[in-house]
Amino acid sequence: MIRRFRRCGHGALTPEDQAVVDQVRKMLTALRNPTPWTPGSTQDIAVRVSPFLERAHTRPGDDHGTDMIAVTLVHPDTPHAGAYLHGRQLGYTDRGWLRCKTSAVLGFWQPGYAMLTHAAAGLPLPDDVGMDPAHYALYIEARRRDDSLDGFTLLRLGPYTQTRHAQQDYDRLTAALEGRETTLVPGHRVSVRFGPFDVSDHPMFADPYEADAVALLDAAVAGVSA
Repeated sequence: MIRRFRRCGHGALTPEDQAVVDQVRKMLTALRNPTPWTPGSTQDIAVRVSPFLERAHTRPGDDHGTDMIAVTLVHPDTPHAGAYLHGRQLGYTDRGWLRCKTSAVLGFWQPGYAMLTHAAAGLPLPDDVGMDPAHYALYIEARRRDDSLDGFTLLRLGPYTQTRHAQQDYDRLTAALEGRETTLVPGHRVSVRFGPFDVSDHPMFADPYEADAVALLDAAVAGVSA
């Protein structure tokens, strides 16, 4: 990523080479003096996508985890003109929200890190950036009461883009099931399970943002009883 410098007259650097030297100095300064990341801040962060660093937005509401947070990778020149187009060409804009380990966070983003990105090297982001999609789902399942694993999924809700939204519906559904777990579906116990959202099964999920979760549960139960 660092080019050879051309020298001219009395060993002086050309303006182009001087600009590169200045960039390298900024990069080294940023690496030596990372600004510690503080959860809940709106500032972009620098995350390791080995062996590179990338700029990332954190997702409000999902940026307080001690082990995992939700981020989206962005082109280092964001929001300057041309960054979106270049980012699209290199795969920055089609990743969506990702689950990022907090151990991969170097600190708050600094312009000096730009030289260490895939974009600066003219490389597309790899297919596997080491982060899973950060979408969530609730699964309402009916399992037989004879302790066997037989049963079926009564309702799938998702995708949730924030854990707090999924948790709110989980709590509401759990409360709605209290005392009714074994009576809603004959011979079965109904329960709610929190899990990852499988994008490939998207058509099987009910959108939790378009309808009330408890109403969707009641409709699913009525469908089984019909």
